[in-house]
Amino acid sequence: MAAATAKKVALPKIDKVKRRQLRKRYFSQHKTLYLMMLIPIVFTLIWSYWPMYGIIIAFKNYSPAFGIFGSPWTGLDNFTRFFKGYFFGNIIWNTLRISIYGLLVSIPLPIILALMFNEIRVKWFKSTVQTISYIPNFISVVIIVGMINFFFGTQNGVINSIITMFGGKAVDFLGSPGAFPHLYVWSGIWQGVGWGTLIYTAAMSGIPQDQYEAAYLEGASRFQIIRNITIPAIMPTIVISAILATGGIMAVGFDKTFLMQNASNLSTSEVLSTYVYKVGLVNGEYSFSTAVGLFNNVVNFIFLFIVNKFAQHVGDTSLW
Repeated sequence: MAAATAKKVALPKIDKVKRRQLRKRYFSQHKTLYLMMLIPIVFTLIWSYWPMYGIIIAFKNYSPAFGIFGSPWTGLDNFTRFFKGYFFGNIIWNTLRISIYGLLVSIPLPIILALMFNEIRVKWFKSTVQTISYIPNFISVVIIVGMINFFFGTQNGVINSIITMFGGKAVDFLGSPGAFPHLYVWSGIWQGVGWGTLIYTAAMSGIPQDQYEAAYLEGASRFQIIRNITIPAIMPTIVISAILATGGIMAVGFDKTFLMQNASNLSTSEVLSTYVYKVGLVNGEYSFSTAVGLFNNVVNFIFLFIVNKFAQHVGDTSLW
């Protein structure tokens, strides 16, 4: 009995030793990969996670003289002030309107463009058109806004020059509150739709060609092939892209919005990101601006969680 018990106890020890040896051997074989991973991990910890302790100033009356931990606590006063503020409803509505407008356009257009590229059989023409479509992604936001001013400016804009040339009256596109969402969203679509198309084009390249060949032999049309083979194959990619895009629904870009903003279109161009900048950096209300930013991130996370759960119930694809 004692020998049998000793054997039973010794076996797990031998297994642990073997596992330890296997782990050491695996690490030694892949140590270069682990060292490569170490750089982005350390970078992320230092620049993304370590500064997160600063969100506590959202619950304080922060003063640089006292520091983060020495400033007095105020609880939820900064959040209450934001929710009861005069501009709260307008800012939230502007942010949601631009974001939802952008999502409704930016999600289907890259898919449609990728499907069109997938149907092109001439390789040189396909590669040329794809290259032209994603080049604008590398143009800076400042240049994009400069191009918007060049085409839609009131005085010397190309569009207004054409209108006045035919006897019409110049339109103040840049100062129109109603035109701002359209200029913002569609200029962003022009800039990013080609790059988004690459993701779906890469997903389509993994579809087995024998499925297309079998469909052609069965007499299926191109539309039937797209509907029954191509779209189902790239649906996981579509779902993941839609979830990630929805997770940033309250994060309207600051740079472009601020550069396009003026006194005339402020009623529709003032969003959370520009409001945080003006309150926090310009007015020096650091605690209040941090509270607004924290609210923004919490809402984004809630949207991300809800959409991910919905994707889990509808299909098998989700982020977690």
